[in-house]
Amino acid sequence: MNDILLPVIFVILAIAVVGSLAVLLLRGRRTPPGLYSSPRDPDDQVTGAAHGATSTEVLDRPDGTTTDVLVPDDLSGLDEAPPAPRFDTVEPVQGRLARLRARLVRSNNALGKGLLALLSRDKIDEDVWDEVEETLLMADLGTEPTMELVDALRDRVKVAGSRNPAEVKDMLREELVKLVDPTMDRTLATARHADRPAIVMVVGVNGVGKTTTVGKLARVLVADDKDVLLGAADTFRAAAAEQLATWGARVGVPTVKSDVDGADPASVAFEAVKAGIEQEVDVVLIDTAGRLQNKVGLMDELGKVKRVVEKQGTVDEVLLVLDATTGQNGLNQARVFAEVVNITGIVLTKLDGTAKGGIVVAIQRSLGVPVKLIGLGEGADDLAPFEAESFVDALLN
Repeated sequence: MNDILLPVIFVILAIAVVGSLAVLLLRGRRTPPGLYSSPRDPDDQVTGAAHGATSTEVLDRPDGTTTDVLVPDDLSGLDEAPPAPRFDTVEPVQGRLARLRARLVRSNNALGKGLLALLSRDKIDEDVWDEVEETLLMADLGTEPTMELVDALRDRVKVAGSRNPAEVKDMLREELVKLVDPTMDRTLATARHADRPAIVMVVGVNGVGKTTTVGKLARVLVADDKDVLLGAADTFRAAAAEQLATWGARVGVPTVKSDVDGADPASVAFEAVKAGIEQEVDVVLIDTAGRLQNKVGLMDELGKVKRVVEKQGTVDEVLLVLDATTGQNGLNQARVFAEVVNITGIVLTKLDGTAKGGIVVAIQRSLGVPVKLIGLGEGADDLAPFEAESFVDALLN
């Protein structure tokens, strides 16, 4: 009996040893944890390299330092966060617009209230017009638009010969609407193309809330029944990718991201668009790292992100996020970004409770680019399409 059992036991032991060796061998061939799996630029791949080969890349960080990272030559390893069940109800667009208008009406808006108070005085003399001009300049309307508005109101008040507050308010409304310009095309280019998704890049300086804006915009698009994919190309700020993925999970859309801080943003953006094409989504939203407009290297890198993305299709929208409270500094930022990536629209945040509503006119006049979205708070649904007449009415009510 022992003569029969011994060979069987030896065979079982041999199989177990071979299996253990195979597991160890496979583990040894896996990519080490945290290894970035995409080259800095799809054009940087080594011609003729075997699948799975690696090369050493030098990645530039925002602080000017560099780090050598072992980078596989294939583009297959970027992490894609799976969509989570939608547990967060998205408010319809019209509901958001009504609520945001109501909030702006209730806010402490010095622009509209100040102008109405001045123009409703019993006597409108040169001192009053000087105060009107000062109020508009303080609201960041800009010198040229301010003079246009003051001259137009002077003429109309003089011709009408009226001091009726309701009539003066109507005149002021009409002239403000002209300056805000309702004829500008404020539609978002988010319609899917025949063979690929619409591509939207979101850019801006540090601290203006780009990642949050991308998340809120995803909610707007989901509420409009669009399939969305997010690209976490802000690879330098700690936890930016996780923050974006959390926004995506809240509305049930996937996020393409790298699991390595400081990975090349152009490659992440490239992979996001590639995944969007493969999954046949409607819109790919790409979040980019915040950068100071006076840092040439970082601005050049932003231009590279756009160029690399456009290897797969033209970028349909480049939205610049600006903080309305920054005034003329925001205007300077807008000019620099427009030179680098051809801005197509402005997202103006923190517009409630300030006297800076005139920045809408100043930016549009300076760039010839419309304000397309506005934010009036920190809530998830505090982002909505900009409407010129509704905005002016909210200022004056």
